[in-house]
Amino acid sequence: MRLTLPPGPPVTFKARLHDARTATAIGRLLGLAVVVCFATGVLSHVLQHPPGWLADRLPSRPYWGYRVTQGLHVASGIAAVPLLLAKLWTVYPRLFAWPPVRSLRHAVERISVAVLVAAALFELFTGLLNTFQWYPWPFSFVPVHYAVAWLLLGSLLLHLAVQGPKIRDHFTRRSPGTLALPAADGPDRRQLLLGVTAAVGAVTLTTVGQSVTALGPLDLFAPRSPSHGVQGLPVNRTAAAARVTRASLADWRLTVTGPRPYALTLDELRAMAQYEVTLPIACVEGWSKSAHWTGVRVRDLLERAGGGPRSRARVVSLEEAGAYRVMEMGRLYAQDPLTLLALRLNGAVLSLDHGYPARIIAPNRPGVLQTKWVGRLEVA
Repeated sequence: MRLTLPPGPPVTFKARLHDARTATAIGRLLGLAVVVCFATGVLSHVLQHPPGWLADRLPSRPYWGYRVTQGLHVASGIAAVPLLLAKLWTVYPRLFAWPPVRSLRHAVERISVAVLVAAALFELFTGLLNTFQWYPWPFSFVPVHYAVAWLLLGSLLLHLAVQGPKIRDHFTRRSPGTLALPAADGPDRRQLLLGVTAAVGAVTLTTVGQSVTALGPLDLFAPRSPSHGVQGLPVNRTAAAARVTRASLADWRLTVTGPRPYALTLDELRAMAQYEVTLPIACVEGWSKSAHWTGVRVRDLLERAGGGPRSRARVVSLEEAGAYRVMEMGRLYAQDPLTLLALRLNGAVLSLDHGYPARIIAPNRPGVLQTKWVGRLEVA
């Protein structure tokens, strides 16, 4: 028994504004959000997983740099969600175009659009779930999210190349393609674009307060509130999750290895010159908060172990497992006077969840690399 498809288009769309001008106007904003999100995401990935040749060149200043770039990354990603949904609304009738494939070029174009849409949906919604630290999938988030970001960029560039003439014809209100559209649609299109812009502004203002302190009172829907947490600072990974207990720290010593290795008790560390800095914790999930830290400069500890002014550091945590249990610190970070082995937070001894008895705090650094429960420091 054979099925025969009826000839002609299967669906007719009568709604207005599913046109190239609307798609182009929304696409400009979506493209900007995607480019900002991509660029800041790549920067974050490089800071977390620097290639060997770049490790000693990554800058430790400005000290607030990662806070800004990661805040932009998450804010632009969240803003892109309503923009992507609006963009898909304007173009979805093309999914039902008949015949589905008219030529080899048309087939390649449709496949590239499918890849673009799939990659964009994957990136935005897995990224959004990452801000909630919810991972309902079997793969490792960081490498897959990073790889698909490049796939998204490539498919976006291909899409822009293919659709370049149409985009150019509808880029402004005075472009030839825009002028050829029914003039009666203009007011409705402007209202639609105004509504989409308002939606983007609303989701941004009600979530960006997790990284922009001044907008904290508007932080209604962000997954984290930097104003809540032990010692005035949120906690991502608790001591219980890391399997670090007070009992396991009873005989704690900081071991420093190098040409002149040594070990220090907590009292001996406290007897060393103490320095105070104000630095933010900035996490990949987008939240950040400045805090007051007190401790010993890492470069002083490295120098005492025989490390020179170009020494790097390798930091090992007492936690039993975790992707960031061992952290490599490039020369510019290790030698920066703001980089501390912190013993106190906001005027009080570190709580267990914040890394007692000692943790790393460094400028312009992802939160996952501000190692807690430090047990060993190595001159590298």
